[in-house]
Amino acid sequence: MLEKMIVKEELIKNMILTFCVIVLLFILFDVIIYNQVKHSLYENIDNELIQCANNYCLNIINPFDKQNPRMIYIIRDINENIINEKSIGRMYNDYLISLPFDKSLVNSLYTLNIANEYKYRGVTMQLENFEGIIAGYVQILANVDGETQTLNTLLGLLGLVTVILVIILVLVSYGLSRRTLRPIVESLKKQTEFVQNASHELRTPIAIIQAKQQLLLQEPNAKIIDKSEDISLVIKESKRLTKLIRELLILAASDSNNLELKKENINVDDLIKEITKSYIDFAKIEKKEINLDLNSNIYYSLDKDKISQLLIILLDNAIKYTKENESIEIKTYSKDSKIFIEVADTGIGISEEAKKHIFERFYREDKARSRENGGTGLGLSIAYTIVKLHGGYIKVLNNTPKGTRFIIKI
Repeated sequence: MLEKMIVKEELIKNMILTFCVIVLLFILFDVIIYNQVKHSLYENIDNELIQCANNYCLNIINPFDKQNPRMIYIIRDINENIINEKSIGRMYNDYLISLPFDKSLVNSLYTLNIANEYKYRGVTMQLENFEGIIAGYVQILANVDGETQTLNTLLGLLGLVTVILVIILVLVSYGLSRRTLRPIVESLKKQTEFVQNASHELRTPIAIIQAKQQLLLQEPNAKIIDKSEDISLVIKESKRLTKLIRELLILAASDSNNLELKKENINVDDLIKEITKSYIDFAKIEKKEINLDLNSNIYYSLDKDKISQLLIILLDNAIKYTKENESIEIKTYSKDSKIFIEVADTGIGISEEAKKHIFERFYREDKARSRENGGTGLGLSIAYTIVKLHGGYIKVLNNTPKGTRFIIKI
């Protein structure tokens, strides 16, 4: 439940952050496009306005000649009154009679809204007499309703496209965020399960040891022989606790990338012979047989201690789940400069469902039986870690005619 809340909070944070970044990027993108198009639309008009104003001030043309029908010339006297209303015609009475005049806009380009209906770009220049004294002003206006409509259409289109793309990208980002968080969710879930399982596994032997010790204290005068069963159980659980802690430390070191390999050139066949010496005798006592088929008499750069631990884990499992009068086979061979190690038994086998989880931590197909045999459910997980550290893989298959076969490639 806690993991779900944490993941949900992180997902919401990622969504909000992604949404804000996307919106800001699109707004910036829209502003750049809008201003670029606006500049392109107004550039020719502004150049034409400035040229007309300069020509008029230099007396190159007569404003009443209507040489550019798009331009409206408004001549003002020194008191800012319009003096060419007749040449302006109907527009003067309809719109321009109340046209405001701002001296601060002289020699600059500006935009005007006339009658809240028409939009014009304009420029105002001073008129000077031959002595350089200001004699009046000329206002030249150009209608830009078409350009304004184009910009409004562009603005609406950019807004619509932005909204659609933001919605699409937010949905995509939601999916990507979930996908990105999936490994974190799995990791968090496994970590929680690991802590819970570790706590449970540690609690059981500790509880047994504590209970037996308390019983011993209740009878301080009892003889050791009378309490040998209790003492034996305490020793057994202490060993299991020590083994569990050692395995947990190995996995913790692996998770933090602190599990280092101390490689040396070793002969795997010789190592297997050395390890299996004591196991062969132990197997005979239990009426089981270990057969060796070693065919990779080559030296490899491996971590001897960890490979030994790997083989011991597989041998322990094979002997543990193999019945009397059945056999275990260890086989090695080389192929494409890789070494293959196979450990096969004719025991009880592993179900197809269990094969999917066999290398997960604390996984045990039969938990009661595994705990009874001293298993912690960490052995094969450690084996998987060791093989992975060596850049190889380990897989489990059905043995023929029955049992289990582990194949390691390094």
